[in-house]
Amino acid sequence: MLKFKRATLSIAVAAALATPFAVQAVTAGPGAWSGQQTWAADSVNGGNLTGFFYFPASQPVKNGMRALVLVLHGCTQTAAGDVINDSTDNGFNWKTVAENYGAVILAPNATGNVYSNHCWDYANTAPNRSSGHAGILLDLINRFKNNSTYAIDPNQVYVTGLSSGGGMTMVLGCIAPDVFAGIGINAGPTPGTTTLQIGMVPSGYTATNARDKCKAWAGTNSGAFNTQIAGAVWGTSDITVDPKYGPLATSAFRQIYGGTYTKLATESIATGGTNTPYKDSSGRIRTHEISVSGMAHAWPAGSGGQNGHYVDATHIHYPSWVMNFFFANNIRATGGSTTTTTAGGTTTTTTATTTTTTAGACYKSSNYAHVTGGRAYNSLGYAKANGSNQNMGLNNTFTTTKLRKTGTNYYVIDSTCP
Repeated sequence: MLKFKRATLSIAVAAALATPFAVQAVTAGPGAWSGQQTWAADSVNGGNLTGFFYFPASQPVKNGMRALVLVLHGCTQTAAGDVINDSTDNGFNWKTVAENYGAVILAPNATGNVYSNHCWDYANTAPNRSSGHAGILLDLINRFKNNSTYAIDPNQVYVTGLSSGGGMTMVLGCIAPDVFAGIGINAGPTPGTTTLQIGMVPSGYTATNARDKCKAWAGTNSGAFNTQIAGAVWGTSDITVDPKYGPLATSAFRQIYGGTYTKLATESIATGGTNTPYKDSSGRIRTHEISVSGMAHAWPAGSGGQNGHYVDATHIHYPSWVMNFFFANNIRATGGSTTTTTAGGTTTTTTATTTTTTAGACYKSSNYAHVTGGRAYNSLGYAKANGSNQNMGLNNTFTTTKLRKTGTNYYVIDSTCP
């Protein structure tokens, strides 16, 4: 198998491509979770960062390079026991999604004994990019980005997590917006709140407070917010973390991203909830909010996932939802954008190669044609994509949707399709 080599797009390369959607092969992984790894030492919290990663056997589905997703467990959880649950390999339910998208998944363990519950240090009032949990997690991202074996696209790096991991997701999205193109917050308290305030949003605390803290942490990297997207999910029956933190977080990110937004129609989720997307003045979806009716404080793993210890397999398949959101709406990997990162005094600029876009066939037709053609199904008058269950809108001949096939009977909405 050919080893993929990252290169800056040039006229010569473009002329050499046989089709505008040529697929370049990258190294195939074992299609399994790794054994436990030991990464960087944590000089602040103690111990070494340990964890696991999933290296898919499938090829990537965007830009000929792999996405990298950092998944953070919640308090009292561990990577082995909850995120991957190696006895049955379901856990948070990432395996199938990783293969459908050809994405590398990172599942680290929180170091030290933060808050005495194996939590991530999301409430640190002064996080930085070189030490503590933020520092070792950014170091982990760089280890994979800088290893050509994994062919990671720096424009397709994402983070998501539950509870303290959801709070840490926001910390990383704020402190390193140049690193993370998308963030997925699951029942996470927002920046500037303390561990004693998780059960109720403090009186007088608003999205503006979260916005100001986030922008201050970003500092000179604030310009990268222009191409970041964010989503949140929470259970309506969560009595551990106030469900109000979810919409508060996405409101803060819309303020951070700037401009005006349109709240789109709320979509019904068959497994007991709703999704509300927001688009910016350019027509791009920048945030979404998923409220899961009846779900308590848990990672929504969906059918096939673990069901216990703050993991819920009876509601939505959040890994599938959040990956659809990331891939369908990524701004950095679809427009030939340039990402500049600085590490160790060395500045590296990488230009996205948008002509080597994605494996899998594209289908552009009416939602009715997608349903009759077996690429989608009807759900209460709406067309839902097979596999991903993404809501395509009304099932009629007037609504047109672009779908890309990314696996066996698995389709995602992809606006980059011709």
